[in-house]
Amino acid sequence: LGQLNLIDAYTRNIDFTDERTGKSYALRPNEELATVVMRPRGWHLTERHLVDADGRPVPGALVDFGLYFFHNAQRLLDLGKGPYFYLPKTESHLEARLWNDVFVFAQDYVGIPQGTVRATVLIETITAAYEMEEILYELRDHASGLNAGRWDYLFSIVKNFRDGGERFVLPDRNAVTMTAPFMRAYTELLVRTCHKRGAHAIGGMAAFIPSRKDPEVNKTAFEKVRADKDREANDGFDGSWVAHPDLVPIAMESFDKVLGDKPHQKDRLREDVDVKAEDLIAIDSLDARPSYHGLVNAVQVGIRYIEAWLRGLGAVAIFNLMEDAATAEISRSQIWQWINAGVVLDNGEQVTAELARKVAAEELANIRAEIGEEAFAAGHWQQAHDLLLEVSLDEDYADFLTLPAYERLQG
Repeated sequence: LGQLNLIDAYTRNIDFTDERTGKSYALRPNEELATVVMRPRGWHLTERHLVDADGRPVPGALVDFGLYFFHNAQRLLDLGKGPYFYLPKTESHLEARLWNDVFVFAQDYVGIPQGTVRATVLIETITAAYEMEEILYELRDHASGLNAGRWDYLFSIVKNFRDGGERFVLPDRNAVTMTAPFMRAYTELLVRTCHKRGAHAIGGMAAFIPSRKDPEVNKTAFEKVRADKDREANDGFDGSWVAHPDLVPIAMESFDKVLGDKPHQKDRLREDVDVKAEDLIAIDSLDARPSYHGLVNAVQVGIRYIEAWLRGLGAVAIFNLMEDAATAEISRSQIWQWINAGVVLDNGEQVTAELARKVAAEELANIRAEIGEEAFAAGHWQQAHDLLLEVSLDEDYADFLTLPAYERLQG
């Protein structure tokens, strides 16, 4: 459906009327349309509906890229645009090289010039942070730039150092802001690396979802978003992104103040930035400690997100924040890490599998009371609860929770 929607968008055959509210949606005039940057799946995900000669599911990334490119590359060129891609989950320059091979083959196959494809790579794994130059080098004929992906980056740190002992224990997710020393090191290094090579540096996502009912929540959140975007613009980023259209003016204002009429600030080479290898993993430089509230929040977000995912929703607003698979991954990885590191919370309780089960049972009961029996029965709540505990408590840590979750999806 996603592929069909994109084709329909480019041929202007897409509109929608909500029968319940009567509200209609249609495309604006061509000159006002946003530029689409298509995101294929990461290399870790397979497509079970398409198998090779040996019956093995093929990589989802190839299905997503191949269908989109085949149907739309020439159509986009005819519209004065191009096939632009947003590459997630990259862990090394070898994966970037594989993408480059795919781009070269695809452009030859459909007969469009080499270099037509443009790709922005998400630097959202700790291993990729050490290979930013190499990733840009592998994609040198096709790279637009690099993007700082905050939540998946934190997930990757927890995942890779989950059994590294106390110095790698992350506090509550919401206590790790972009001003944390190791996050500053990562984002400033990204700007310096991109600008050294003439590539764009794109900032992280503002995850806040404005509330139509609570102006006080909005006021506080808007201030945080403005501070976040001001910092990015002043650090030398060329642009940024947000989870909700209402936040676009705030982000634009922050960047307009710094850029003026310039399209980017690649002339800011940030040669003052000097990041050492150990700065990227100085997790113990944070003052914050894990709390009981943080454990409860991890369970809440984990169950609510997985339940929505099983219903086919990839991004979900939970407690006024846009949550995606990365935030659920952080949640379950932190539960796993805190248990295995024997973390003692602010209330004196040690995190154990039993405590995680107790909190999960309480959360399931709270959800049932909140939404009512009928909605509870119609959802996938018990399944989501069970899956969260499976990927949080299993001794054999699953690399991605979406892998076992995919097996449970009903077609």
